[in-house]
Amino acid sequence: MKIAPSVLNAPIENIKDWIKGLDDAYMLHLDIMDGHFVPNLSFGIEIAKTYKRLSDVPLDVHLMTTHPLQWIHQFKVIKPQFITLHVEAKDVEKSIETIKKEDIGVGLAVKPNTPIDVILPYLNQVDLVLIMTVEPGFGGQSFMIDMLKKVEQLQSYKEKYHFIIQVDGGINDDTIKLCEVAGIDVAVVGSHLFKQENMKLWLQNHQ
Repeated sequence: MKIAPSVLNAPIENIKDWIKGLDDAYMLHLDIMDGHFVPNLSFGIEIAKTYKRLSDVPLDVHLMTTHPLQWIHQFKVIKPQFITLHVEAKDVEKSIETIKKEDIGVGLAVKPNTPIDVILPYLNQVDLVLIMTVEPGFGGQSFMIDMLKKVEQLQSYKEKYHFIIQVDGGINDDTIKLCEVAGIDVAVVGSHLFKQENMKLWLQNHQ
């Protein structure tokens, strides 16, 4: 399993000091919030460009936005590995097409209260499926273990459609073991990772 550190709660003021500790990460996960789809706001394209400039680790852009098309056009310039939008957002089909035209991997996320069936019609168009294991928009929440049932449902489609399964929310030393057993490909880790005295060592021990 690979780790994608979420930099949402990372200290931006000394980014040059800690970002070197993430060199071994699979991707850097950027949560983009519009204050509408989720009640919080996060950072914009200029901060994302800073991560692009300071790190060679590929970027993973997660759009927690009601109108992803407005944000795709901003974030395509940093050429992330993936741009992930929510299946609950507006213009899902057009957003997927727009990302594909930019030769960027397409991710599709699903909130905890949304049944996995909603995402099935899009599996032939996406490269990554993100299962939210907390309610999106806030850090530090507890892992919703019942979301692993969605992972189990998706596993039967992986061989046919060849997508990555990613989870986001509440990952710590205990829940990451559950993710490994469930066969998850990528775990997004935020608050727990940034509490480690040695982030680099933690990443090496969990990938």
